[in-house]
Amino acid sequence: MVLSLLRRARAKAGSAGGGGLVLPVPRGAGTVSCEVVDPVGQKLGGAEITVTAKSDGRVAAKGTTDLFGLFTAALPAGEYGLLMSAEGMTPASWSFYVDPGEALSMGRVEMEVAQQLPPPTPGMWTVDPPHTAIRFIAKHVGMAHVHGRFQKFEGGVRVAENPEESEVRVRIEAASLTTGNKTRDAHLRSRDFLDVENYPYIDFVSDRFVYRGGNGWTVHGALTLHGVSRSVALETSYLGAVNGGYGEELRCAARAGAELHREDFTLNWRNMLAKGIAIVGPTVRLEMDVQTMFQGPDTPTPPE
Repeated sequence: MVLSLLRRARAKAGSAGGGGLVLPVPRGAGTVSCEVVDPVGQKLGGAEITVTAKSDGRVAAKGTTDLFGLFTAALPAGEYGLLMSAEGMTPASWSFYVDPGEALSMGRVEMEVAQQLPPPTPGMWTVDPPHTAIRFIAKHVGMAHVHGRFQKFEGGVRVAENPEESEVRVRIEAASLTTGNKTRDAHLRSRDFLDVENYPYIDFVSDRFVYRGGNGWTVHGALTLHGVSRSVALETSYLGAVNGGYGEELRCAARAGAELHREDFTLNWRNMLAKGIAIVGPTVRLEMDVQTMFQGPDTPTPPE
């Protein structure tokens, strides 16, 4: 990505690029827009874009490109930094200035395929709980989101000589969930939801690794939750391997996520507000930031 991609299309900000998209713009503000494509010119939907004000470092705009690869944001006049990232692509960043009433177009931005990182050493890698987070996000009363996490889990990855033949196993203690609210946590542990007395564990066992390009993989497997097993695809980004930590041990990291439908796992509790809005949404987003440690003869034991 080079700054020559940035071109100023000076116009009234009431019609801000983006393929004719009309965006209401406050007085004195401007807009920035772009069309994002992959290296073969295909529209790149879902690219994440964050715009940060240079003056104080605050996030001024954040979002993703639509199915047509388009992104538009209204901004107060000023100088900004923009960071763009997409699965399997090399992140790109640059700076720009937007004037009052200006529609600043970056035109068509072509992202580059990320350089593939070397795969981790074949062998057994154990999840390091102090440096791993397993989170869930659910919609609440039709608008806000509730964020939670599981505090107790274990697992590992057996990395094969052929990475596509690798295996993952993770076990989570269902009762270890927390959302920061004791009343809500007790309800989520009850028979209305996870029923942790009868189903104390949530298990994931992989059956297939599929390479998607760059450092992206899809890990297919069975998720057993609330006594029901369903096929799940974890969209995964491999973040690399380094020496470091407790005793300069070899460790690697990855980020993964999937969207789950509650009713697929017979989590059918429903309660509606007076306006017919569900208190809890039908889907739950599962997100994981995972660090693992290579299990060699000199690997230290993580502290509690």
